[in-house]
Amino acid sequence: MSDQLPDRLSVNPNSPFYDEAILARGVGVRFKGVEKNNVEEYCVSEGWVRLSAGKTLDRAGNPMTVKLKGPVEPYFRETSEA
Repeated sequence: MSDQLPDRLSVNPNSPFYDEAILARGVGVRFKGVEKNNVEEYCVSEGWVRLSAGKTLDRAGNPMTVKLKGPVEPYFRETSEA
């Protein structure tokens, strides 16, 4: 597996941008230089992230999201194994 993250990635299994193998490795996202833990989807080339808005759900049962624009930096989280 490569160490290159895709340009666009989603945590929703129904999305065409969902990739279980990459998500299993652990992906972190920095948005405007700040670590975000509630990212539902990101796109580096277009410069946006979708963040879940609390615990609210839409009528299909998916989390409500807010789309924010700015610099996006995805990375693989390092696992500390001693």
